[in-house]
Amino acid sequence: MGSTMPTLSGMAARRPRPAASRLLSALAGLLRTALVLGALAGAGWWAWQQPFMERPRTLWELSRAGPAQALPVPVMGVSPGAIADTWGAGRSGGRRHEGVDIFAARGTPVVSSTRGIVSAIRETGLGGRQVWVLGPGLERYYYAHLDDWADGLQEGDVVRPGQALGVVGDTGNARGTPTHLHYGIYGADGALDPLPRLRAGAP
Repeated sequence: MGSTMPTLSGMAARRPRPAASRLLSALAGLLRTALVLGALAGAGWWAWQQPFMERPRTLWELSRAGPAQALPVPVMGVSPGAIADTWGAGRSGGRRHEGVDIFAARGTPVVSSTRGIVSAIRETGLGGRQVWVLGPGLERYYYAHLDDWADGLQEGDVVRPGQALGVVGDTGNARGTPTHLHYGIYGADGALDPLPRLRAGAP
């Protein structure tokens, strides 16, 4: 007798939402999440394409590429037919020649034979003034006995085929010999013969 009947408004407040309303609410939440993820993906793609990401982007692309099988001669004006096959020839101290020698006049431009990242610029050891480029398939390209390096070239630079690395010389253990570029390629298992690839790249 002292109790009161629930009001219609109270009953409405406790009434479960219809299934359609719950579904619409869930869909709205999913849509908001998708929009946020889309915006983040778009921002990430935009950043990935910017110049400040060129080095990591290039490294990723090089790691996914296969090794280059046809290469241009990295010394301007020299044809593959002018390069002697000296791969494996004996050298002082019981060494074997791990590359090819490309003879040209002192100061002849030396250019990158591939796209890549300059991993080292140094003057040391047998190679004298040298440049190392990390190329397709993460193979390492070795340019040695340079007389000088290209102006402005720095470690970490992204280079493209035909971009200047230096000029032909006789530094290192080539001092006093006819000027030439020692050109080598190194894969995961060691040195590789460049000459077949240079011949495959002949026009």
